[in-house]
Amino acid sequence: MKETKQTTLPILEMAKENEEFRQVLWTGEKTQLVLMAIPSGGEIGGEVHEGHDQLLYFVEGNGEANIGETKVDVKTGDVSIVPSGVYHNFRNTGSEMLKLYTTYCPPEHAPGTEHETKGEADAEES
Repeated sequence: MKETKQTTLPILEMAKENEEFRQVLWTGEKTQLVLMAIPSGGEIGGEVHEGHDQLLYFVEGNGEANIGETKVDVKTGDVSIVPSGVYHNFRNTGSEMLKLYTTYCPPEHAPGTEHETKGEADAEES
């Protein structure tokens, strides 16, 4: 799906149907909405966003959140909060895709960004 200008979306359905590692849905001046799908055994990759808060809403699957010094299990219905400047990584520990949507405040990725795989995302970002 290309980036949308719609202001109301069926986000749970969209997140559950998404098969791409990263898909930017909407970018505003101060916020960005992104779908993500992490394969079994995969991870987002450890990172720090300076100047960006991030919230991750899990809609399917099981995983592990590493935020700062804390490691916790995550599952459907959980939200993880990553304050600006804090190291974080999310790993899929289940046998099915870990599906989520996330918001960045302010935006982190170029509008319309799509990465089918983590490898594609890593190659573009390096």
